[in-house]
Amino acid sequence: MVDDRRARRPRRWRRASHARHRGGQPRLDVREWVNISTDKAANPCSVLGYSKRIAEGLTAAKAREVSDGRYVSVRFGNVLGSRGSVLTTFARQIAEGGPVTVTDPEVTRYFMTIEEACQLVVQAAAIGRPGETLVLDMGEPVRILDVAHQLMHQAGREVSVEFTGMRAGEKLHKELYGEREPRDVRPRHPLVSHVPVPPITDDELAALRRLDGPHTARRALARVCFLLDGRVGHLGPPCTTKEMTKK
Repeated sequence: MVDDRRARRPRRWRRASHARHRGGQPRLDVREWVNISTDKAANPCSVLGYSKRIAEGLTAAKAREVSDGRYVSVRFGNVLGSRGSVLTTFARQIAEGGPVTVTDPEVTRYFMTIEEACQLVVQAAAIGRPGETLVLDMGEPVRILDVAHQLMHQAGREVSVEFTGMRAGEKLHKELYGEREPRDVRPRHPLVSHVPVPPITDDELAALRRLDGPHTARRALARVCFLLDGRVGHLGPPCTTKEMTKK
């Protein structure tokens, strides 16, 4: 999904950082901003995770500049029923007679409903403090294999399960908080944690600006990994170019 657009994504960051370093000002007078992030941003090890982590840092940096507004982020887990949801994929595979594809027998994920996702965005705009990332209490993570068997039971069909193996940039178990982030700090809502995120620095923005015009997806990923490993030190444990470009 994100891999299909790996060569284009750095250009977007370049445009944003380029305007910032030229002293550009936002065209719109935005006072309320909710950045949609993901649990992949906690201790990232993939292109999507790192780009979302950068977006959280950019949001935190902008929050420092806007004195009379609210710039916050929210981290989503897997949203049930959304486009590309694992439930949709499993339902299609079961209807087709299988196999159901699961990466690993022990892989787990956090899930939230569409209603919970919408409420989190609304709550973030109301209770989020400038620069924070808000995380919903989604309960215990769910084993994906159990989800597959439950859907088979509901459909009244038993089909085979094929274990495909973990792909580069995937985690066996997702995390909601980074290694250095406080956990379960809930000052305003019993189900919403507030996580302070370090803002992106000017030096890091300057490094992001250098991601201009990659010619191939592999080259783009190599440059992103070099940047994040060597220039954006507080974004979490580094990923290697080999891990990010592995087929």
